[in-house]
Amino acid sequence: MESEILFLEKQKFRQWWLWAILLIINVIMFWGVFQQIINGEQLGDKPMSNWGLLLTTTPLLLITLLIFTIRLDTLIKKDGIYVRFFPFHWSFKKFSWDKIASAYVRQYSSLSEYGGWGMRIGLFGKGKAWNISGDKGLQLEFTDKKKLLIGTAQPEELAATLEKIGHLTK
Repeated sequence: MESEILFLEKQKFRQWWLWAILLIINVIMFWGVFQQIINGEQLGDKPMSNWGLLLTTTPLLLITLLIFTIRLDTLIKKDGIYVRFFPFHWSFKKFSWDKIASAYVRQYSSLSEYGGWGMRIGLFGKGKAWNISGDKGLQLEFTDKKKLLIGTAQPEELAATLEKIGHLTK
C-alpha cells in the first residue's frame, strides 16, 4: 500500500433502529443480572439460575461489542482498490486493476439482492457484498467473472475518483 490514497471511506453501523434494539435487549438483561445476582431478588415464578442468566447475558454483550467494532474501510489508490471489513479482515484485501474487468457505482437492494447487511453472498449470480448501510455501492466485476459489491455512503466522490484515474466503467 505504498501509493497515494485517492479515496478513503470508513463506515460503521449507524442505524438507529439497530442500536435501539441492542440497547433495549442489553438494558433488560443487565437489569435482570443486577436484580437477581447483585440484589438477590429472583425474577419471575421460575427464575433462571444465576449461571444461566450470566451465560445468556455474556453472548449478547459480545455481539453488541462486535457490531460496535465492525468497520468497512475502502481505499482507492493508483494500483488498485483496498477493502477491509474489520474485525473479519485484519489487513486490507487488495484488488488490483488488472484483475478488475469493470468497476462502477450502482444502486442496489441489500435485502432483496443479498439478504441483508454485512458480509453477504447474493443469490442468482449477484456475487458477494460487503456493506454496512444504504443502497449505493461500488460494483466490481473481476476477470474471472466473480463479483463483489462494496457499500458506500459517498457514491458521487467514489465515482469521480474512479473516473479521474480512468477506471470507471459503465
